[in-house]
Amino acid sequence: MSAPDLDAATQFLATNARVLERRWFERVFGGAGPEPVRAAVAAYHNPDGGLGHALEPDGRCPGSQPLAVEYGLHVLHDAAAWDEGLAISACDWLAAHAPGEGGAVFVDPAIAGWPHAPWWVPEPGAPASLITTGLIAGTLHAHWVRHPWLDRATDLLWRRVGSMAGTGPYDLRAVLHFLDHVPDRDRARTAVAALAPVLAAPGMVALDPAAAGEVHTPLDFAPLPGSLARDLFSEDVIAAHLDHLAAAQREDGGWMFNWLAWSPAAEREWRGGVTVRALQLLRANGRC
Repeated sequence: MSAPDLDAATQFLATNARVLERRWFERVFGGAGPEPVRAAVAAYHNPDGGLGHALEPDGRCPGSQPLAVEYGLHVLHDAAAWDEGLAISACDWLAAHAPGEGGAVFVDPAIAGWPHAPWWVPEPGAPASLITTGLIAGTLHAHWVRHPWLDRATDLLWRRVGSMAGTGPYDLRAVLHFLDHVPDRDRARTAVAALAPVLAAPGMVALDPAAAGEVHTPLDFAPLPGSLARDLFSEDVIAAHLDHLAAAQREDGGWMFNWLAWSPAAEREWRGGVTVRALQLLRANGRC
């Protein structure tokens, strides 16, 4: 079995990563307390309650964005540094900017005039996005948050989870994150079983660890041993992808993502986050 080089990763993060990812790494791998992580996320907080300022590296605007909220809450969750006040504040912002059907849009119009990745484009009609809604709702449910925005988002996701045929991998990943944490566990298990044919659709998941390009692996859909979708993959397939992930550490000590690196700043910031996530996933699966 391959194992990552934590010392090399430490040097990479010290050289390249933002304060946020360094604090996250120190919390998970260095035994640091949660407050520095909370303070680092709070630095991206806006007076309107949301999170912005390129917290999610692909959107470089100061204004609040759903994907920035998702990134910040995910860090707080992964770092065991949950901040209920910040989460409720973000939910207030989400509620104030929700589409008519509930949930969250993919990109808020506040991005206009600011540098952003090519896919950061507000959708016509401002529909709810499965990606942002599923990811945010799943993380909030993991901490038993109670808020009207989450109630509406949960209802929306349950309505849409039965009609996932033809959706893309990012949508399915977000819905599975939601199902991994939503309180109704029996309903969630039934939903994941029903989604098995969607997961098996051509082009959805790359079973070959060496597949190139912007592919999605079993670890994207079932990252943890307790993930509901983990039973849809064999132990050998999971082990092969964990080996590949560990071996993907570069000579500089960090990991690289497989989507378009559209700007030097976004690339460096993403690599910091991707590196911490890779290490945390490997640790959760007994690899470091």
